[in-house]
Amino acid sequence: MATMKELEYELKRIKERNKRVEADKAWETSFFRKALITIATYLTMVVFLVLINAPNPWLNGAVPAGAFALSTLTLPPLKKWWIRNAYKGKE
Repeated sequence: MATMKELEYELKRIKERNKRVEADKAWETSFFRKALITIATYLTMVVFLVLINAPNPWLNGAVPAGAFALSTLTLPPLKKWWIRNAYKGKE
């Protein structure tokens, strides 16, 4: 049987893990992260399009970056809808 000290230690570890998980979740859903990925996608595509001599690389680079940004706006509501409907009646 676990001692009080062991239980306190385990509780402390669980709380520390929860803080890390919450921080990771906050990062994953942050506007800063989404903006950073959008900008990185845009710049990567512009470089690629310039290297292959594609027309209008500054304009055409916005297509994949815009698609990513749009997906970050539409996917969270769709995820909530899916969860609500996928688990309907299973509780």
